[in-house]
Amino acid sequence: MKLVIINYGAGNIKSIQFAFKRLGMNAILSNKPEEILKADKVIFPGVGQAKSAIKMLQGSGLDIIIPQLTQPVLGICLGMQLLCNDTEEGNTNGLGVFNVSVKRFSNQVKVPQIGWNSITNLKSKLFNGISENEYMYLVHSYYAENCKEAIATTNYNQIYSSALQKNNFYGVQFHPEKSSYAGEQLLKNFLEL
Repeated sequence: MKLVIINYGAGNIKSIQFAFKRLGMNAILSNKPEEILKADKVIFPGVGQAKSAIKMLQGSGLDIIIPQLTQPVLGICLGMQLLCNDTEEGNTNGLGVFNVSVKRFSNQVKVPQIGWNSITNLKSKLFNGISENEYMYLVHSYYAENCKEAIATTNYNQIYSSALQKNNFYGVQFHPEKSSYAGEQLLKNFLEL
């Protein structure tokens, strides 16, 4: 199996690569469209600011390639948010895979949300072997609104989508590579899709 982690300059890619290595899978880091298109599975990571991340994708044409992928794709953190229609972060248009907007948390809560929080309403094979109310590790100031494409939700002063799915595209707001055995199980489940 060929697993590619998209390396476009806005990802926490080494820790994701090491997480797959622990599962016995060597992931290739690449920003080459032809290599990404030939992958069996694709990881779309992201850390940082949405507007600059979209500009980096546009600079390499990946903003056109990613939404056209037909193999299983897993967006992580900012990667998931960039797969949405738009984000309030820099008033940025996303890639439009998930039909949902990304909003900033209100000032009624500590922003960013950093640390462990539970995921509920699990609705996908991605969560096989993962319990309802399992804790995952999160670091984010923006969230995808709760929507029909949600396959998991989290409560942080409000219910939001902590995981999304549409066809072959999956997204998780939390960091599975930092979420202990439950995160490792999710990555294993993604490899088995």
